[in-house]
Amino acid sequence: MTDVSTSAFELGDRVPAFSLPDTDGTEHSVPAEAAPAATVIAVTCNHCQYVVAWNPRLRAVAEEYGERGVRFLAINANDASRYPADSPARMREFVESQSWPIPYLHDESQDVARALGAVATPHLFVLDGEQRLRYRGAPDSSHDDPSQNAAWLREALDAVLEGRAPAVAETPARGCSVKWR
Repeated sequence: MTDVSTSAFELGDRVPAFSLPDTDGTEHSVPAEAAPAATVIAVTCNHCQYVVAWNPRLRAVAEEYGERGVRFLAINANDASRYPADSPARMREFVESQSWPIPYLHDESQDVARALGAVATPHLFVLDGEQRLRYRGAPDSSHDDPSQNAAWLREALDAVLEGRAPAVAETPARGCSVKWR
């Protein structure tokens, strides 16, 4: 398990610009021209046990906060040549079989994950309406405890939507390491 902090993309910094395709080939760009009040970027994958455990909570937050205008993007940057479960084809299968509500983007070059300073799957980044980083880390304190209900992510989103700083702006990213080339 990886349980570390990062420093590449600092709190308060504007998000590094990128554009990546989702599983249908649609390009998604960050920052958004018409920036939403908040954006959640989740560096994730298909196979990590931590991701699998947190996915139902992440889905619930996306469905709930999406109705409040929050944009959600999931990015898979794992090396699919070494981890075939994270290939674009398997990403499409996941989206279809789960009716996944979050655009699932493929970062084949791994440039976006590196620019964000992602180290684990999942690793979450919450941006405010000015596309500045306001929270990064894990969804909550334990992938094994569904009652945590993505509390850290929810608190960060509530704070950003209310125009205030999250009480806790950074937590260690917990999960499997990003599978770098």
